[in-house]
Amino acid sequence: MSTVNYANPNKDLTVRVFDNFYNYDVNVPADEYDIVYSYFRSVMSTTRAAGNFTVSLFRVAQDTNVPALTLLDAMKGQTGITLTASLAYYLNSIRSRATLLGVNASSTPNQYAARLILQ
Repeated sequence: MSTVNYANPNKDLTVRVFDNFYNYDVNVPADEYDIVYSYFRSVMSTTRAAGNFTVSLFRVAQDTNVPALTLLDAMKGQTGITLTASLAYYLNSIRSRATLLGVNASSTPNQYAARLILQ
């Protein structure tokens, strides 16, 4: 007897998450992707923002070797600016220190050092 909920073991049950801008591509389990995307979709106002947050969370999970659902549990209950700040914190941990996200203060170099920099 077949059922709608029966998973076909002959098919690959992963989702390909990719970002062409950053040249990022990874396969993740479909159930994890659905959990993460549905949470961000319930919190965000647009599907594009939810998709971007989902891709970013899986990228952080891959680079830090922390499961995506563990990271999601740390973010649950947050909305708006606190959710954005939390994701910026995780993204800053894997980015170059020269390109931090969410940092509003611009650093001004010493005048003499700035003159030596070629553009």
